[in-house]
Amino acid sequence: MTKAGKKDFFPWREGNRYELLLNGERFFPEILAAIGSARDYIFVELYLAESGRAADCFIAALQKAAQRGAQVFLLLDDYGSMALHEEDRRRLGRDGIRLVFYNPLSSHNSLRNLYRILWRKAGYDLHRDHRKLIVVDGAAAFVGGLGITDEFYSPAQPERCWRENVVRIEGPVVADWHRLFIRAWERFAPVRISLPVPEPAAKKDGGRARVAFSEGARYNDIKRQSLKHIVKARRRIWFSTAYFLPSWRFLRKLRRAARNGVDVRLLLPGPRTDHPVVRHAGRRHYSRLLRHGVRIFEYQPRVLHAKSLLCDDWVSLGSNNFDHWGLTWNLEANLEVEDPAFTATVQQMFEGDFAESVEIRLEGWRRRVWRQRLLESIWGRMDNLATRITSRLRRRR
Repeated sequence: MTKAGKKDFFPWREGNRYELLLNGERFFPEILAAIGSARDYIFVELYLAESGRAADCFIAALQKAAQRGAQVFLLLDDYGSMALHEEDRRRLGRDGIRLVFYNPLSSHNSLRNLYRILWRKAGYDLHRDHRKLIVVDGAAAFVGGLGITDEFYSPAQPERCWRENVVRIEGPVVADWHRLFIRAWERFAPVRISLPVPEPAAKKDGGRARVAFSEGARYNDIKRQSLKHIVKARRRIWFSTAYFLPSWRFLRKLRRAARNGVDVRLLLPGPRTDHPVVRHAGRRHYSRLLRHGVRIFEYQPRVLHAKSLLCDDWVSLGSNNFDHWGLTWNLEANLEVEDPAFTATVQQMFEGDFAESVEIRLEGWRRRVWRQRLLESIWGRMDNLATRITSRLRRRR
């Protein structure tokens, strides 16, 4: 592993096996089963954690693992876990579970936090850990966009859960996920992790994979690799994100690719979204994208929370939304894969999502009602203002 800032922080690893798990009804039981079989250790790094039935199941699984003698290290973002009740925090502090909060806020009062950011210029409060990573015994890793909330796992009503992807990974690349967790853990944990880095054996007929990660504007391998493969793409660029607030550079490269005959498709949230204002702000880009041949699909059945990028046969899946916030402030982590079988699986996933979406066409988009145009303008201006403010805060550091 080379120093941060070098061209390739984590190298490509051969001999890995992956399983794409769609939605909480698939990935949550798999994660609970892996935790249930853990014997040595469990690493968990998450942004969203909220009290409810899903959290109860997850906490109970971690407690049982710790009681069996497995070492449990849990790293939660302090802002993203504000809805985790005090009783659940106490439960996680028992049985030897090591619980650490990333970048603790001075207060969990939203108005006080806003005051600190805007008036006290406490830009550091904006740095959040948005990664979603679970490593079990150094043998398997789970990476995606999951959270420990009832929006991701509700056995009684699975059809109401958010649309999300998680990849189960086995093989040599798991060692790099182990290393990445420790890198984040040691920034705020009072005790270092002394576990040796695992050496998983290569899987027969396994494929190539690597860890891509970001640490805000300081180091962003995800952005660099994504833009590189978008420019290199000759056949297709299929992109899914929950929050579409891209940079002008990203938009320009998508338009150029579409003009050059590349099949560029965006899978974006439909009316069901947890952040309507972000959806309105992102839709202001539709007209120009559509005019240049980019196809836009809005997903209908559920809240879309999946983050995926398919450029020709290269795949990137994980936590990164490719919005201003993620690129500037967040810790993010994606799995990159070059493997024909996995590419075919991801292609099939996209095709299924496109089939459950409404395609936005230029003729119809030009006839949208004035109220929609007004919302796009208002929230688009607010997005520009927020971007300028946070950019100034970043430059003050």
